[in-house]
Amino acid sequence: MKNHTGRGTDALLFPAAADSNSHMAPSTFYKVYYPARKAADREDLRWHDLRHTGAVLAVQTGVTFAELMGRLGHSTPGAAMRYQHAAADRDAEIARRLSALVSEPNGTVAE
Repeated sequence: MKNHTGRGTDALLFPAAADSNSHMAPSTFYKVYYPARKAADREDLRWHDLRHTGAVLAVQTGVTFAELMGRLGHSTPGAAMRYQHAAADRDAEIARRLSALVSEPNGTVAE
């Protein structure tokens, strides 16, 4: 990131080539994105799916609700709630590991 973005917390990841403070035109981005989707045999992927994936991965790392809202630029909790399903999906695994802590010798978790 330090080699491909501007300095500062508000630096754009995909700036316009002529002005690092301006957003890239969608047509410029899609010239690369559409062929990449096709090469990955995932023409169903939308640009927003990448944002969603990043948010879900952040939730899985244990990010707090406030951190997630800040990272995604959400001003309301409702918008950030869309990504909390990632935490719910892990509930069964968390329960299994907690059970192992109290039932397995030395608290080991069988993989």
